[in-house]
Amino acid sequence: MKANYGYMDGSGEYFITIDTDKCVECAEHPCVEACPHGMFRIIEDDWDDLVAEIREEHRKSIKYDCAPCKPVDERPPLPCVAACTPGAIEHSW
Repeated sequence: MKANYGYMDGSGEYFITIDTDKCVECAEHPCVEACPHGMFRIIEDDWDDLVAEIREEHRKSIKYDCAPCKPVDERPPLPCVAACTPGAIEHSW
């Protein structure tokens, strides 16, 4: 299942998508430590699996909270994306 966190406004769509099926496979959840803004936390989902989610207080400010890490032509991917299983975390911008 894919969980989407974020919003859309007049300037674009700002979503972080977590593929919980891939997230379950990861025992260490390095995205939590990789995010410099502490946006991720680990929760137990409806199926008793431990998965990452975006903290409520960051869901309406992803555009700004992720801005320092936002990839551009010569920059690496977001730290949370680089730390996780390929395809486990994606972003919309």
